[in-house]
Amino acid sequence: MRRAGQDDPTQTEGEDYTRRLQRLGGARWKQLLDVQTPYRWNLRRLHLGRTLDVGSGLGRNLANLDGNGVGVDHNPTSVEHTRAAGFEAYTIEEFFRSEHARPDAFDSLLAAHLLEHLPADEAVKVVESYLPFVKSGGTVVLITPQERGYRSDASHVRFVGFAEAAEACHELGLRVARQYSFPFPRAFGKLFTYNEFVTVARLP
Repeated sequence: MRRAGQDDPTQTEGEDYTRRLQRLGGARWKQLLDVQTPYRWNLRRLHLGRTLDVGSGLGRNLANLDGNGVGVDHNPTSVEHTRAAGFEAYTIEEFFRSEHARPDAFDSLLAAHLLEHLPADEAVKVVESYLPFVKSGGTVVLITPQERGYRSDASHVRFVGFAEAAEACHELGLRVARQYSFPFPRAFGKLFTYNEFVTVARLP
């Protein structure tokens, strides 16, 4: 019997998923072109301050934020990879036992490519569990793939566009400040795998 996360493209908690992310991110053409440049610029222009990166994966966004934050992920292999790259990251259990799990520890919360992996009610509960650690008036950024990107990963369970992200914010008691398509206009979402929905919201 195949164990969850082993050669199963619908699972995200195992070593195989980490290796898949490594293969995708390590493609030679991506290294040569430094494809993270626009995404790095996009995050930095939001001035997020100290950021809690929920669903941090291999630590790509921690790198884009110059390491000014802490990552948390349910995949222990991905957490190990992130630490090996020089960033601070924890499994869920480790994070809630850490010194960072305290009120006002972070200026912002980032959930990039997380919501589409979870049913709507579970996604809200996950984000909600980390909000107490973000300062009042802080920023929450939700990033999800558009159509082509959504279809590219078998572990995606739900399409999360602007409306779905705004609904999640409403349930979480957040005020949506801005929603935009990045790096290209919304029309490119069906053609370009890496076009994203970005929702920027504020805590009360």
